[in-house]
Amino acid sequence: MTEEMILANATLVLPNETLTGSVRIAGETITEVASGAAIPAGAIDCEGDYVCPGLVELHTDNLERHIQPRPKVDWPHAAAILAHDAELASTGITTVFDAMRIGSIPSGQRYKKYARDLSRELWQLREQDALKISHFLHLRAEVCSETLVEELDEFDAGDRVGLVSLMDHTPGQRQFRDMTQLEAYMKGKHGMNDDDFLQHVALLKALRERFGDRHEVETVKAARRFGAMLASHDDTTAAQVRTSSGHGITLAEFPTTVEAARACHDHGIKVMMGAPNVIRGGSHSGNVAAHELANLGHLDILSSDYVPAALLLSATRLGEMWGDMARGLRTVTQTPAQVVGLNDRGELRAGARADVIRFRMREDAPALNGVWSRGRRVA
Repeated sequence: MTEEMILANATLVLPNETLTGSVRIAGETITEVASGAAIPAGAIDCEGDYVCPGLVELHTDNLERHIQPRPKVDWPHAAAILAHDAELASTGITTVFDAMRIGSIPSGQRYKKYARDLSRELWQLREQDALKISHFLHLRAEVCSETLVEELDEFDAGDRVGLVSLMDHTPGQRQFRDMTQLEAYMKGKHGMNDDDFLQHVALLKALRERFGDRHEVETVKAARRFGAMLASHDDTTAAQVRTSSGHGITLAEFPTTVEAARACHDHGIKVMMGAPNVIRGGSHSGNVAAHELANLGHLDILSSDYVPAALLLSATRLGEMWGDMARGLRTVTQTPAQVVGLNDRGELRAGARADVIRFRMREDAPALNGVWSRGRRVA
């Protein structure tokens, strides 16, 4: 007999409203969503807590942080993957697209290749049913590199590549068009001195000139080959957005200006911004702030980026700012699920996958009281 669970007397977060009701789960599936405060025999009394779909994370560097917790430290990969998986579950994330950079620079001794081997280790653990939540790959394709084409060729349609983002970190454009911001970032994060920084800039500009156009073309082809969603990264101008639209892109990661975000919506491209940007009130690169785009109606999706716990916190902050909790939580549930074609999750409805979280607001922060992935409690 399939085990059944009922979460009752909850504030249900539906796509366009919140209401008091219950969610019935059988096995891995939501079987009923009902309104009303009744508490059937054997049900879990949620005491008015919010109950909403599990969070869908499209872009996080968190696995990389576990693999390399300090510079030059290569942590045991199985242990790192399991810790990363458990951390995400503990924050309400039930579906993640693990971001892995492809495109290294052997001649510059920077950005060594790692994605192919790491993803194989991730899938080995998945096959053993050792992971708490659902994982897909997000390949961050750096066109300003030497080995991008070779690394793309190592993946195929069976690798669960759900998202490929076109990145171009050539100094002086996009995320780091402000060279003073780039200099501060590289010196602060990587301990570069003046000469190191100048050499770094010269190397990247030379790589972009030599390989950039070909890498962009091959990345677009690879995403089609994988059956993956293609995303832009750090579009800054309306012209760059037009190019993205021409590639068939429907998701923009972190546009850096209001101009670009507005152009994205004009072209039917969903805009994703970093959740830490919402919490901090601005971008570390000096680009447009997420809350500014939210106020203008140009923000659709949030990504935890480098702080998994920021995803739920920032979505509730948006919900409070907009006066619409359902709208705020839609940025981390239904909308990201739909943009990558995962129509079995991201919404409380009969027939959906039973990825569900329960939380209540304490002061101005959401406190989780339960996380279920495929109907199994994971946190």
